[in-house]
Amino acid sequence: MHYVQRTPRERLHQTLWFEALGLCLVTPLYGWASARALHESCSLLALLSLSVMAWSAAFNTLFDAGEARWCARVASERPHRVRILHTLAHELGAMLVSCPVLVLWADLDWAEALVADLALTTVYAAYGYAFHCCYDRLRPVRRAAVPLTVLAVRR
Repeated sequence: MHYVQRTPRERLHQTLWFEALGLCLVTPLYGWASARALHESCSLLALLSLSVMAWSAAFNTLFDAGEARWCARVASERPHRVRILHTLAHELGAMLVSCPVLVLWADLDWAEALVADLALTTVYAAYGYAFHCCYDRLRPVRRAAVPLTVLAVRR
């Protein structure tokens, strides 16, 4: 049996739902924790969301491709220990993307930005784990009956 990854359209669907739900959940928490107005929190988190969406698309595609190649497994069949590794690696990379945004947009110094980023990363890591478990159950990756090379030639 050969495996395929999520299509670019499916990956976009997944990313948009992840970010939209994340904004709805995290914006009020960030506003409360930072004592910022809701519209300020929403603007900052939307900018962070756009930055991290670009990172997420690249990271998830590469992680899924590596997993399919080395483990012969699709993302929706990922065991929990690999889900935890995936989530932590994703969030570490996201911090590298988002910390400069916090410094520039939220007018924080690097130490404050790192603390804010660690807090956001902790919240998003837990949310990311739960979201992807649910998403994979609701929209599992379909198996291909023909090799990937055959699929590439047919397109």
